[in-house]
Amino acid sequence: MRFKRIFLMVLDSLGVGEASDAASYGDGGANTLGHIKENYDLFVPNLAKIGFLNTLNMDENTEVDAYYTIARPNNAGKDTLAGHYEMMGITSNIPFKTFNENGFPIELIDEIETVTGRRVIGNKCSNDNSIINELGERQVDYGSLIVYTSADSDLQIAAHEDVISPETLYSYCEKVRELTLKDDFLVGRVIARPFTDSNGKYKLNNAGRKDYPVAPPSKTILDDLNANNYNVIAIGKMNDIFSKTSINKTLKANSNIDAINKLTNVMDKKFTGLCMVNLCDFDSLYGHLRDVDGYAKAIEELDVEIPMILNKLEVDDLFIITADHGNDPTFKGNDHTRENVPLIFYCRNFKNPKRLEIQDTLAVIGATIADNFEITPPEIGTSILDELE
Repeated sequence: MRFKRIFLMVLDSLGVGEASDAASYGDGGANTLGHIKENYDLFVPNLAKIGFLNTLNMDENTEVDAYYTIARPNNAGKDTLAGHYEMMGITSNIPFKTFNENGFPIELIDEIETVTGRRVIGNKCSNDNSIINELGERQVDYGSLIVYTSADSDLQIAAHEDVISPETLYSYCEKVRELTLKDDFLVGRVIARPFTDSNGKYKLNNAGRKDYPVAPPSKTILDDLNANNYNVIAIGKMNDIFSKTSINKTLKANSNIDAINKLTNVMDKKFTGLCMVNLCDFDSLYGHLRDVDGYAKAIEELDVEIPMILNKLEVDDLFIITADHGNDPTFKGNDHTRENVPLIFYCRNFKNPKRLEIQDTLAVIGATIADNFEITPPEIGTSILDELE
């Protein structure tokens, strides 16, 4: 074992340019980081120092403190699950469905109303807080269910806790999860979103959120890590993405900064294994809403935290930064974009950090982690552990 602890940070949706098959997804020309940088005077000196900006053009930088490259997506689709599955060594050839343009089919809505006995309102793509405040009063008055999607492959159901208890909402979501396992309705996650109100404003109860993801189609390296008594720690929505598979400690997070704070707290602990954190604000708050300035400021906020994160690393720790897909805020629509992702490896002991060859799959991450902890390699991906000198 070369690294005692590996920290994996996923910058949700922060792609760095169109993938080779982007045109087949209608995403030719997409470039999340590149277009943000073109439209905003991005100031990220700490990220630049570890090669983050060099991933845009893969130009050589001999002054970097980390190994950097990009990875090309292989799994079908451009959703959260497809990208994260590929990172952990799972092949997925069936893309999950998205319903961000016209809402969910009336056939599915009818089935939801039948199994829950409640009327559905909403049925559109929306930001969480927007739809809760738009339809919250109506939901309370009629005891209906607010059904919506974030533009990811998800179906979210919201209800006021005083009208429909969280436990009842969870039972509804379990039934809807069964309905959405059919091919025509196959979404990656069904999400329960209980909410409350205060001073006339409705507010989601993030602590009461509960996700019902599709279980990974096969074993991931997380299973083998757990089976070999390594720690597997998940911060943010990582636990929901992997359907709680072989994750032995979960920490919820309400924002990027909250997730980073929990990460740095974990870094102060003694353990051996993997800690994963997903920074989802990039995607949910800025990418889907096509908010260039908000996205850029969130990247700059991360940049401020980078020195503290790197300073907390022990000499036998490895820090990996990547993304799961793109979500170009300058692009048409509100969907994810099919993009390559940045891939950065940092250790305080690296002697010769530099540009690496472009990687053909995100599975290089899982393969390298498996190689380090000497567990069964994943079904896809090749380790580059030996290249990190």
